[in-house]
Amino acid sequence: MLQIGDPAPDFELLSDENQPIRLSDLRGRRVVLFFFPRADTPGCTAQACGFRDRMPVIETGNATVLGLSPDLPSALAKWRAKEKLPYNLLSDPDHEVADAFGAWGEKSMYGKTYEGILRGHAIIGVDGRVEDLRVRIKPDESVQAAVEFLTNH
Repeated sequence: MLQIGDPAPDFELLSDENQPIRLSDLRGRRVVLFFFPRADTPGCTAQACGFRDRMPVIETGNATVLGLSPDLPSALAKWRAKEKLPYNLLSDPDHEVADAFGAWGEKSMYGKTYEGILRGHAIIGVDGRVEDLRVRIKPDESVQAAVEFLTNH
C-alpha cells in the first residue's frame, strides 16, 4: 500500500466526458482523488455532493477534485449531470488505479463477502507525491478530512 510521501502512481483513465485524463497532466496542482463504489447511490452521492459543495475551499487550497469508480463513463456522465458536479469522474473498470491506492479490497454486506471499492480519498501534492490517504471512511468523513487537510497544510 502507498505511504505518505510516496510518488502517486501515474494513470490515464477515461472521464465521464469519454476523454482520457492523466494524473501527471495535473502536476502543479493538488489533486483530491476520491474513491466511491457506484454512481447514484446514497453514500456516493453524499460524498460527491460534499466535495461539490466545498469546491470554493478546495480551490483555495490550489486543488482540483476527481472522483473514481468502476462505473462506465456513460453512467458517470448521467450522474454528474444529475448532481451538477463541477469536476470530472473517472472510470476504473478494472480497478487498477483503486488497487494501486489501496482502495480495492474485501467488503461485506448482509453476511456475504465480495471485492469492491473501499471508499476513501487521496490527496496528491503539486509534486505528484501522496500527501494524505484514507480508505474505509464514511462519505461525510472523507469530505471533512480532505477539506481539513487542504486547509491546514
